[in-house]
Amino acid sequence: MNHPLILAKFTIGVGDRFAHQAKAQLRAFELAAAQGVPVVPVWNKSNREHTFIGSHPQSVFDAAQAAVKTLNWTGGWHVDADHIRLETVDKFLACSDFFTIDVADSIGKPAASADVAAFVARHPELIGTVSIAGVSAPFTTTRVDVERVAAKYLLAVQDAGKIYRHIIAQKGEGNIIAEVSMDETDAPQTPPELLIILAALADEKVRAQTIAPKFTGRFNKGVDYVGDLAQFEREFNDDLAVIAHAVARYGLPANLKLSVHSGSDKFSLYPIIRRALARTGAGVHLKTAGTTWLEELVGLSEAGGDGLALAKEIYAYALAHVDELCAPYASVIDIDRAKLPSADVVNRWNGPQLASAIRHIPSHPGFNAHIRQLLHVSFKLAAKAGARYTDLLKANEAIVAKNVTENLYDRHLKPLFIG
Repeated sequence: MNHPLILAKFTIGVGDRFAHQAKAQLRAFELAAAQGVPVVPVWNKSNREHTFIGSHPQSVFDAAQAAVKTLNWTGGWHVDADHIRLETVDKFLACSDFFTIDVADSIGKPAASADVAAFVARHPELIGTVSIAGVSAPFTTTRVDVERVAAKYLLAVQDAGKIYRHIIAQKGEGNIIAEVSMDETDAPQTPPELLIILAALADEKVRAQTIAPKFTGRFNKGVDYVGDLAQFEREFNDDLAVIAHAVARYGLPANLKLSVHSGSDKFSLYPIIRRALARTGAGVHLKTAGTTWLEELVGLSEAGGDGLALAKEIYAYALAHVDELCAPYASVIDIDRAKLPSADVVNRWNGPQLASAIRHIPSHPGFNAHIRQLLHVSFKLAAKAGARYTDLLKANEAIVAKNVTENLYDRHLKPLFIG
């Protein structure tokens, strides 16, 4: 009998929009392993990204497998069907072993009143004062509270159950890693709500190994978290305690862990997460989203010549089409257009200047968070450039790869796991 697929303690979701940087990304994980910290890469790409770029899910698996073979990587690795729903999952089944089940669209849609009543009847332990080891203060929830939360989330959990059962019917129980994602919604889930959601997932027999709630604060694309760090720390620690409690109480997978999603580079959160993991021994899954494509632009800028010319062209076009490019991401970007230099100004910059504007080192005097966010959501322009873009990636592989590896290791893996 095959051993069930179990997600490692520390995992990082890495995006690779154009499937050219898997080797450079994997080198960052080699550096972490050399420091005695095994972290497992999870290559992720959503249906929306594939649609925008014109790629197919198999390309993610192929690029990851080629990198693993080239570097003789002996650690674990996974390919994530990112943010899938029932109508999009089938094309990912053959080449993915990790499935991010996205039910955010169903949150707030009312569940059947009979289902809500049955849930509340099954879970009298959720009503009253619930004391959980490690939680900053006991939860006090009334029957009305539990009914309200169940009404808000039960349909989403039922949807997760349908998608999960559809996947395991094709792949087999124990052959997949399931994540339930609820982060792409308007309101954060509080720790008491998370407990109710986990009880409902257990009822649906969804064997989730990671759950991605929405936290308080703003997680904008490609830049640091904006919010109350003390509040995030309380929420994160309470969520860890809730998960440990739910695992013991409801028989959820023993390795169930928190997933921190979204396009933010989250730098200010890493010390908080690191402290919490050290204190509790918990694991974490972190998604770094599409910042690899920004490192490609940094590398092309530094390379000069045709690479720099194309990076400037992409910026000029993005600036001229800012409304159209930003519209799908309006809730996850904060761009002050007054701080976007004109195309004429950027055209006079040398390669290191443009690279410094994009590279996410907030303390660097040349860094411009507004340029970075605009370019983050402009990856379609590189896709439109087609072979001209990918040929430049190949021609400048060494300098691009150096930036990709350094970004992932120095700015993500190291502060989160090594210090």
